[in-house]
Amino acid sequence: MIDRRTTVGFLAAPFLLSGCGGDPSAARSGAAPNAPARTPTPARTPVPGMPVSAALRRIPGLGPAVMAAIPGLARQAVVVTGRGRDSPVSTAVLHERTEVGWEAGQTWPAHNALHGWSGHHMAGDLRSPLGVYTLSDAGGLLDDPGSRLPYEQSSGFVSPGTGFEGEPLAGSFDYVVAIDYNRERGRSPLDWTRPLGADRGGGIWIHVDHGGPTHGCISIGKAHMKALLRALDPDRHPVVVLGYADWLAR
Repeated sequence: MIDRRTTVGFLAAPFLLSGCGGDPSAARSGAAPNAPARTPTPARTPVPGMPVSAALRRIPGLGPAVMAAIPGLARQAVVVTGRGRDSPVSTAVLHERTEVGWEAGQTWPAHNALHGWSGHHMAGDLRSPLGVYTLSDAGGLLDDPGSRLPYEQSSGFVSPGTGFEGEPLAGSFDYVVAIDYNRERGRSPLDWTRPLGADRGGGIWIHVDHGGPTHGCISIGKAHMKALLRALDPDRHPVVVLGYADWLAR
């Protein structure tokens, strides 16, 4: 499923509601309680037996295979850690690479897809794609809150109906960041170009949480979405790292 234009050298998978996972018709139907916030401790001190340079690059919870998939130019990484392979509950942390290594920000409660995660996402499988992806474009129903990424405000960011737990979806796409899975970078998140084909899904976003599982996107609180949009800097080559805890630790 890897496409060099839309993923960053790693296994992965796909998708959008109108965003959030696959098919424009899915916008008419829906996306577990929030996980408790927990702030991981950045790895500042070299690990015995590990080269200093390697220790400084570590992000807590990520094993060598996943760390190796983060491009050298990346100075920001949003790490989304799922509770389990089949769980829709996760957390999100924005990490910044500094002179002393990766620094973790606040931990935000998040949701992923209803059925958890997939290493080969297909449209309609209700799983979020595993892997490392670039973050290039943003948008939303509301005005730009101060995004450094290119931002498109449009009435096309609609999310009618109810989610999988009966929760209203209104406002879910007030703010979104497109995850570069099966899409053309440098285009609106609403663009439906699918380099891997429509059957591999698309429209995988980080968007405003509506209180339940998604079709494939990642969702966080509205205030956290605004903070993320203001923090992500294209000059720092941001990426998102997606997966459940055991998979990320490999």
